Amino acid sequence: MNMKKIVIFGGGSGLSQLLKGIKLFPVEITAVVTVADNGASTGRLRKEMKIPAVGDISKVMLSMANVDQDVIDLMNYRFTKSKTLGNHSVKNLLLTALLDLKGNFDSAIPVLGNILDLKGTVLPLTEDNINLVGITTDGKKVVGEEQVTKCASKIDYVKYDKDFTVNPKVIKAVHEADLIIFSSGSLLTSITPHLVDKGLVKEINAAKADKMYICNLFTQPGETDDFTVRDHIDFLEKYLGKDSIDVVIANNAVMSSKLAMKYANEEQKDPVLLDMHELVDSHIYVIADKLFTIEDGYYRHDSLKTGYLIFSYLMDGKKK
Repeated sequence: MNMKKIVIFGGGSGLSQLLKGIKLFPVEITAVVTVADNGASTGRLRKEMKIPAVGDISKVMLSMANVDQDVIDLMNYRFTKSKTLGNHSVKNLLLTALLDLKGNFDSAIPVLGNILDLKGTVLPLTEDNINLVGITTDGKKVVGEEQVTKCASKIDYVKYDKDFTVNPKVIKAVHEADLIIFSSGSLLTSITPHLVDKGLVKEINAAKADKMYICNLFTQPGETDDFTVRDHIDFLEKYLGKDSIDVVIANNAVMSSKLAMKYANEEQKDPVLLDMHELVDSHIYVIADKLFTIEDGYYRHDSLKTGYLIFSYLMDGKKK
C-alpha cells in the first residue's frame, strides 16, 4: 500500500516541533521552508555569501533526521569562543558549504540529507535570494524578516522585495498531496510568506488535498494580540481566500502554570482561545485536544500527540 503524502508549509521552531512527531508515523512528508530569514547566524551568512537563508532549512532537516544524539549535538554546536567563526552552528556552515559546492539547494540538501538519514523531503520555497517586506497599516515599508518581527508598528501584510520563482518541486508536491498543512509558527514570518505568490496559492486551492492549520498555542505580541483560533484562520484566509481552510487542530486545555503567568507578564503572550461559537457556522472541522507540553522551560506543541491527530485525520477523513 502506498503511503499517504503530506505537504507542510512553515519555518523555524514551529515546523521543527511538528515534524518531530509526524515523522514517527507511516506517511510521506514534504516540508516546505521559507528562505528569507536575515537574523543572527543565518543573516550574517546571507550577507557574506550572497545566499538565501540556510538556518530554518538546517533546523527542519535536523528535526527530520534519524541519527543518534551525538550527531544532533554536533550539528547544533556553535563556535561561541571563536570570533572568526562568529557563533555559527555546524549545520548552518555545512549547508552553506554545500550551497557553495553544488550551486543550489536542489543539489545541496540531498547531500546533507544523506548524512542525517532524513525521514522525508525538505524543499526551500524558492532558490532565489529574496527578502521579506512588511507593509505597516500606515503604509511604511519594513525590509527584512528580523525587522518585521521587531517592528513596533502594526504590520498590515507581507510581500517580498522582488519577484521570485517558486520551487517547481513544491508545486509537484502540492499536486500529489493527500493533506496540506500550515504549521504552527509566526503567521507573519513563517506561514504567510509561503502564500505571497498568487500562483502557488492557486495551486494549493486547486489541489485535491484538504487544507489543515495547526493553530498556535500563544499569541504573538504586536502581531496577533487577542487573536482567537478563528482570528488566526481569518488571517491565513486573507492570503488563501475565504473558506480555504478545511480543518484546524487547536488546543482546548487551560494553561494555568507559573510559566503561563510569566509568558503573560514578561512577554505579553496569552494562550490562544478556542471559541467554538465563532466556528459553529463555518465548514471548518475542528480537532480540539490538550496539545501542549513544556520543554526546556518553554511551552511547545506535544509533537507526538499532534502527529497522532494529523495521522488519524489523514486515515479516517473528515467526520461529518
